[in-house]
Amino acid sequence: MEVIISASRLAHDLTADRPPVLLDVRWQLSVPGANGATAFDGRAAYAAGHLPGAVFVDLDEELASAPGERGRHPLPDLAEFGAAMRRAGVSADRPVVVYDGGQGWAAARAWWLLRWTGHPDVRVLDGGLSAWEGPLSTDVPEPAEGDFEPVPRPTGLLDAAGAAALARSGVLLDARAGERYRGDVEPIDRVGGHIPGAVSAPTSENVGPDGRFRPADELTARFAALGVSAGAQVGVYCGSGVSAAHQALALAVAGIPAELYVGSWSEWSADPSRPVAVGPDPQ
Repeated sequence: MEVIISASRLAHDLTADRPPVLLDVRWQLSVPGANGATAFDGRAAYAAGHLPGAVFVDLDEELASAPGERGRHPLPDLAEFGAAMRRAGVSADRPVVVYDGGQGWAAARAWWLLRWTGHPDVRVLDGGLSAWEGPLSTDVPEPAEGDFEPVPRPTGLLDAAGAAALARSGVLLDARAGERYRGDVEPIDRVGGHIPGAVSAPTSENVGPDGRFRPADELTARFAALGVSAGAQVGVYCGSGVSAAHQALALAVAGIPAELYVGSWSEWSADPSRPVAVGPDPQ
């Protein structure tokens, strides 16, 4: 199963009699600064220009539930998620292509949710909107209602206890920047550091300078160097289950299945009773 699609292949597929459903999931992690910088507005970016026929999907409102004890981006209510996908035109028998502004995190979150809840054919536009060379549109489509009904798979999802166990029995990859893994800085959560036993694997190293995924053989070698051997159980987490979905996507490009700890560090670190490791070593 292909999990990413090039811009040229997408342009071709959009000319078919039954083109893929396009979802625009532009989103950025925005931490308010002392200078009063405003948060990124994905809906405004969509309104200014998007792939023709694409429907905007709000990550915070439709791909997550309200922040709280389960983290900053907990799983959405599945009934509400299904309704949002159907409004966007998503059906079980029609391919879906998801894109964002180029970072790939938000698109990967949508990819992971759709795949985990049973959609058989979802791909992410490699390189995001910046890779697209065709025209953009400001028209807002009104797609026909889809029929997708989310049914979660029995595997693929980790909770805090499962992540802690996997860090000891398999390979748990921390997708955040190295300085957050080490605990040098922590701009968002209660405390810096990582889940004991987790291995630092910054998401930024999954892609090349152009923002596109590195070739599958390079990704395979990268994950092997991080301890991912044949048959190993692999889990991923990040700050709130968004960039970790990108890590899961990179692993899928390499042909490696992985489980996602959606609550991630924002859930783990919120409980003072959970252990925290700092420094460059997994511990």
